[in-house]
Amino acid sequence: MANKAQRDVLLYSDTAKSADVLYFGRVEMHDPFVALGVRGRKVAVVSALEFGRVRRTSDFDVILRLEACAERAGRAWPRRRPGAATVIALVARELRARTLTVPADFPASLYLELRGLGVRLEIADGMLFPERETKTEDEARAIREGNRCSAAGIAAAERVLRASRPRRGRLVHQGGTLTSERLRAAVETACIEAGSVSMSTIVAGGDQACDPHEQGSGPLRPDELIIVDVFPRVTATGYFGDMTRTFLRGRASESQRSLVAAVRAAQLAALRTVKAGVPGSAVHRKVEETFAARGFKTRRLARGSVGFFHGTGHGVGLEIHEPPRMNATTHTPLKNGTVVTVEPGLYYPGLGGCRIEDVVQVTPGAPRMLSRFHYEWELR
Repeated sequence: MANKAQRDVLLYSDTAKSADVLYFGRVEMHDPFVALGVRGRKVAVVSALEFGRVRRTSDFDVILRLEACAERAGRAWPRRRPGAATVIALVARELRARTLTVPADFPASLYLELRGLGVRLEIADGMLFPERETKTEDEARAIREGNRCSAAGIAAAERVLRASRPRRGRLVHQGGTLTSERLRAAVETACIEAGSVSMSTIVAGGDQACDPHEQGSGPLRPDELIIVDVFPRVTATGYFGDMTRTFLRGRASESQRSLVAAVRAAQLAALRTVKAGVPGSAVHRKVEETFAARGFKTRRLARGSVGFFHGTGHGVGLEIHEPPRMNATTHTPLKNGTVVTVEPGLYYPGLGGCRIEDVVQVTPGAPRMLSRFHYEWELR
């Protein structure tokens, strides 16, 4: 089992909601199920519907049949309502489990019911599996594959934008107005064809792009900056990619060129700073210094912030946002093997927004690039 502290652990969720469950068992499950780690053994309790598949494809050492466990639990607690709590209590007793550590997002009602059945529980302080933060070679390959899918989506957006034509203040493609929705559909279709699913893809132009998490809607316009942020989940592995490029169809102004050049310079400065032992805050500070040196100020206004007002990066793996973080308040040194995004951005309503994002693996020296796509952005 990958739990370094060899704690006894308990999970109850499906793999769509819990990356910990997927990490622990390495098998997709669409319904909540019981998973325990007891004295180094991984144990799953699954229904007949899932038993054969889990037995063939998972990392579990022991697979118990839910129906048989529920029958024994019913005999042990005949006055109790049958359900997950009695099954967990029975299996924990049969395995002679010690205190079971559960994740912070463990269901509260189930926690209370288990305590009432005498099961000893404690809530994890931080990550249930801290080792998830550093990535193995296999995990790095899976994230690289996620970024191949990201690149496929971004390439699709670029093709459509290049093929579009300005007309009366809008971009037109295949006889119709090119909208964020249409371009997003092209991106997400390309991701599916590449073997992934991209949800909530950002395709935002003009002032919409100045809100970093705005997905974008409505017509896209010539001579405006368009942010395309693609973070697909690879269907085969569950690992994410995460890349962003900014495009402009038409002719950029000198102010727009200065903005994009500053973001790229800040990203390169951050990439030169990322290495094992360097705090995330130091990487973030390098980005801020680069922007300040080029005259791009950040201001907190009543109507919202302008400039650079988000973190420089975050971890990525089985979740799109996971530790570590690279921002002003994260002073913990980066660990060798962690995988992080590097995504500085600048946002000024009236001028536009730009973000450039890549994914790297932290090493003692120069970071290892796990994403690849060109940085040409002005599409004429």
